[in-house]
Amino acid sequence: MKLISAELSKIFTTSMWWIFSIILVPLWAMSILANWGTANVTSSIPADANVDPDSAALLEVTGQAINVATTLYTSGQFFGVLLVLLLSAILVTNEFFHLTATTTFLVTPHRERVILAKLAVAMLLGLGFWLITTVLNLAVAPFFLRQLELPVQLGEAGVWRAIGLNALVFVLWSVFGVGVGVLIRSQIATTLVLSIGYLIGPLGAQAVFFLLSQNVSDVFEKLQVLEPTTASNLLIAGTELPGNPPRWSGAVVLIGYALITGLIGTLIMRRRDVS
Repeated sequence: MKLISAELSKIFTTSMWWIFSIILVPLWAMSILANWGTANVTSSIPADANVDPDSAALLEVTGQAINVATTLYTSGQFFGVLLVLLLSAILVTNEFFHLTATTTFLVTPHRERVILAKLAVAMLLGLGFWLITTVLNLAVAPFFLRQLELPVQLGEAGVWRAIGLNALVFVLWSVFGVGVGVLIRSQIATTLVLSIGYLIGPLGAQAVFFLLSQNVSDVFEKLQVLEPTTASNLLIAGTELPGNPPRWSGAVVLIGYALITGLIGTLIMRRRDVS
């Protein structure tokens, strides 16, 4: 507990945490407005629109009240996860940026305990950011649902399942951030790699999977879940979506990434020279 308290002090005695928290609010506002706008557009598409059967089936399901509600009640995930990812990586890279890593590991020679403390703090930060967006969503989303002439859906188990799984998403991405922070010790390099990879990487991955599914095999369409942001979105769906893998596969992918990066990060930190 002392190590966790020390790591929390490193965060809350700097301005980094509240800067990220302030940034989160306008990004959340953009997200929920975008989700509301998308729901408006989707609901205005006529049933006899000239679209292929697969797209029509997907539009029908995503337009259901439960799926519109889960999207609104989990708004802010995309940018919230990005901020958690960066802040979790900074938990590690700050040690090297400020040249405090040697002192930290001299005080606590068992390096894996330090990494475990950083992982615990990162997960707490992830839950904190999830809690902020969830409280905001619970306050605002019912208003948008009424504007769409839909029930608030707070009595539906699927809504609360999506909100709970959204917490899991934030936690798993925070573990991933710590792992990447260990692998790339430079704070600037880590920030750039994570930001570019998170914002642009999914577009490239989806393009590759689309081309493979069109030219090689339909199996690659299902394999899009291997892209972590796609896995995140899959977890917070209110129902199973046509043409998409089951929700549990998204959880498996994210847990796999978190375990791999967390384990590799711990092993590297145990062996790497930090002087």
